[in-house]
Amino acid sequence: MNRRTLLLTASLSPLLAAPALAQAGLVPILDDAARLENLRAVAVWRGGEEIAARGYGGFTPDRPTNIKSASKSIVSALAGIAIDRGELQGPDQPIAPILQGDLPADPDPRLAAVTLGNLLSMQAGLERQSGANYGAWVSSRNWVRAALAAPFTQDPGGRMQYSTASTHLVSAILTRVTGRSTLDLARDWLGDVPGFAIAGWERDPQGIYLGGNQMAMSTRSLLAFGALYADGGRAGGQQVVPESWIAESWQPRTASIFSGQGYGYGWFLGEASGRPVRYGWGYGGQMIYVFPATERQPAMAIAMTSDPDQPSARTGYRNDLHMLADRIVQAA
Repeated sequence: MNRRTLLLTASLSPLLAAPALAQAGLVPILDDAARLENLRAVAVWRGGEEIAARGYGGFTPDRPTNIKSASKSIVSALAGIAIDRGELQGPDQPIAPILQGDLPADPDPRLAAVTLGNLLSMQAGLERQSGANYGAWVSSRNWVRAALAAPFTQDPGGRMQYSTASTHLVSAILTRVTGRSTLDLARDWLGDVPGFAIAGWERDPQGIYLGGNQMAMSTRSLLAFGALYADGGRAGGQQVVPESWIAESWQPRTASIFSGQGYGYGWFLGEASGRPVRYGWGYGGQMIYVFPATERQPAMAIAMTSDPDQPSARTGYRNDLHMLADRIVQAA
């Protein structure tokens, strides 16, 4: 390689340095994405490898950020692995016997009917502890007991009631049945996923990691998790997440209160560019999109991180990210 070639190679952006010049069609799309002022980073995986990564506004794809509720998809994965390992019986398992010590003194009889699957699909029926109720809930002395003491607003198994308390109860259940912290489980059970790492995670007053919020990951780490699901749960030559659990998680259980799209076990279900997409979404625009393989197209995953302190739904920013993902899929 002569000196001119070396200089040319060094001048290429990280995007163009990816395999086969990393799908040159993505360059103008990711250049144009810089107009989204809240966007921090984007990373793209297709058919077995990362093909593009770009940071914005001084951020890089390797810098951790709070992925907010996108972490609910990770909690779902841990629940599926726990079922496969025999730590949990399955999504139809009642939660009351596991959390017996934290039930109210005179519990609503409907608590006995709430299942693990109800928590993962946001169909517990308990008053939701997100939105306007979130602050009071995380200010309580015991988040698990406060969640279980919330009044029922409908019967278990009804329409979606989006609540971070539901996935926090899953985190508590995982801790109770294994005797290990949820962070320890994630680092152990997902440790074979190349590039996956949790940089930080908030805990409740009893030391239980907050299931479904306040988890710090880099965009590339979030992409590694998405690639795991896109590749049928396989990573590092091993079956990390049971393929059957992925399929079960992607079955529509209810409809999103935000978009009307289907919702499974920790995943929103939609369509983009004429193909199915499953995605996790966190406040501010923390996104992990998974496009399963089709007969004509390889599997893809796209991770995006954004300013976690700015809204994304009511401002239209989330839709901007959906359109960005759509353009990336079409180009790649």
